[in-house]
Amino acid sequence: MPHSYPMKEIAAQAGVSLATVDRVLHGRNGVTRTIERRVAQALRELERQSEVAALSGRKFMIDVVMEAPARFTSLVGAALEAEMPLLRPAAIRSRQHFAEELAVDDLVRILRRIANRGSSGVLLKAPDVPEIVEAIQHLVHSRIPVVTLVTDIPQSRRVAYVGIDNRAAGETAAYLIGQWLGKTPAQILVTLSSNMFRGEGEREVGFRSTLARKFPHLEAIEISEGFGRDRETGLQVRAALAKHPRICAVYSIGGGNSAILSAFQSAGRNVRVFVGHDLDADNRKLLRDGALNVVLHHDLRQDMRIACQHIMRAHGALPKITNALLSQVQVVTPFNVPSTLDLP
Repeated sequence: MPHSYPMKEIAAQAGVSLATVDRVLHGRNGVTRTIERRVAQALRELERQSEVAALSGRKFMIDVVMEAPARFTSLVGAALEAEMPLLRPAAIRSRQHFAEELAVDDLVRILRRIANRGSSGVLLKAPDVPEIVEAIQHLVHSRIPVVTLVTDIPQSRRVAYVGIDNRAAGETAAYLIGQWLGKTPAQILVTLSSNMFRGEGEREVGFRSTLARKFPHLEAIEISEGFGRDRETGLQVRAALAKHPRICAVYSIGGGNSAILSAFQSAGRNVRVFVGHDLDADNRKLLRDGALNVVLHHDLRQDMRIACQHIMRAHGALPKITNALLSQVQVVTPFNVPSTLDLP
């Protein structure tokens, strides 16, 4: 059994004698399988405890950079703040750089300031464009690890992506809407905040591929570049409804759901099925009121915890892992909305 602990420490942890530990570690006779398992368990416990001891007193300042509507960034900020105390004995602090609208050049300037000032790591939600890829490269060159959140930038040197399985989310939305609409031909409005966010594009790909495979009589009508803001999104929805009289369902990838509903009401049109994303305050109310049929949700607190752990791993404070799992899609209806205690 490979180890790096004094035999006296192993014996104390296992509750056996030094001689017994010596026999187990060197594969000698005279010990039972139960004792072997006890010594092996003691080694695992010492390993875990040494990891905790290594974190004691370690301080990490993490920068969170996000371009997203305030209704979403407020959820992310609250989730991170709820998880930071639970990451003790490490001390985690954060600086938040949130904006509803940021030009790519502005995002790059923020990332370069962080690189020049220093940081333990960056949690980033940003468009997948060459300028951002280069800015991430600069951060990594400055020994600042980057974790992408919600939407990935896979060609960059980010250490990990944390968030929902976006393609599976789109597939789930298509399956649910297809089941609700039945066999009658219809059009579905698919709203993205922007085509520059890879995560939203993956949701749309999953949605369209499932429609084509399982529900070929349903047609997706896309609008984008409303950036999840109510005014821009509402104007785009009104234009789409005027052009496409058979739209009767919505898959809202990019948000702005109250504005989407208002546009339908102004046009005198009903929404037979409405699937959205994220349990922000607006969507919780719309869901309870029956305006939304389903919200596709994922555990943001878990995401924040995993993202912080990736930063700590990048600094050698936690052991590396070979496979990071994506967050699972949770289907939330008006009847299983998590309580506010379960959310940030």
